[in-house]
Amino acid sequence: MAAPDEIIHQSLRLRIMAALYAARDLEPLDFAKLKALLQATDGNLGSHLTTLENAGYLSVEKQLAGRKPRTRLHITPAGASAFRNHTNYLREIIEAAEPDPSAN
Repeated sequence: MAAPDEIIHQSLRLRIMAALYAARDLEPLDFAKLKALLQATDGNLGSHLTTLENAGYLSVEKQLAGRKPRTRLHITPAGASAFRNHTNYLREIIEAAEPDPSAN
């Protein structure tokens, strides 16, 4: 059985990783868009992004768009791998708990 990833397991971090994984082949996600998507506060989202960045699961790109700061986020290869492993772990739990249709 796959093992859980305790960094990703936390609810908001799992949702962050799911959004970044879904957008992995697109442009990096803006902080504001991710915040709205997840309905998170600036501080809470920022704290969890720091944890994921420190784990090497995402990269943070800060730039200026005119005079406004812009933070863009992208999942790293290590983050994508960790997310797939964690979702495999969850999938194994679901499959193990499902009733065996041939047992009837």
